[in-house]
Amino acid sequence: MADPKKTLTPTEIADAALADWQQDGETLAARFATGDFATGLDLVNRIGAAAEAANHHPDLTLTYPEVGVTLSSHDVGGITSRDIDLARVISEHAATLRVTAAR
Repeated sequence: MADPKKTLTPTEIADAALADWQQDGETLAARFATGDFATGLDLVNRIGAAAEAANHHPDLTLTYPEVGVTLSSHDVGGITSRDIDLARVISEHAATLRVTAAR
């Protein structure tokens, strides 16, 4: 298991194969095309519950057609295994709601 306080290299991040996510400097970012506000709110609530359970909190943006998510481990100034793990959970919630990543 990776050290949750160790920042990951670009290669380690790429090896995680997070199809919905893009590395943007010290963050992972994704946008999910929800199509309507109610679905977006449902996704945000699921993300919030997962974030609380993991004690790791993303930045979220909810708009009519999509939800934006940014992950970073602020305590170490970069992307860690905590971000990778939460990104996977968020993508699973999106898939459950039949929400796809916006490109």
